[in-house]
Amino acid sequence: MANHKSALKRIRANEAKRLRNRYQAKTTRTFIKRLKAATDKVEAMELFQKVSSMLDKLAKKNVIHKNNASNKKSKLARFVSSLA
Repeated sequence: MANHKSALKRIRANEAKRLRNRYQAKTTRTFIKRLKAATDKVEAMELFQKVSSMLDKLAKKNVIHKNNASNKKSKLARFVSSLA
């Protein structure tokens, strides 16, 4: 267990950040599933913009790697463009 007051605070702060990161990452995954299930191109375009923004924010905050975000966005963009 931590011996210093600052170390105890760091433990509390890390746990709060971990929970926030998990929540944001899970929400993004849910929106990606929704996008993949979309059949209407207009709806898919709107969802893609939202998901793209979410992925960029996760990458900016180092929740996911920037290349991971880029790969996901690229695959989703290809999926959206393939919709009729």
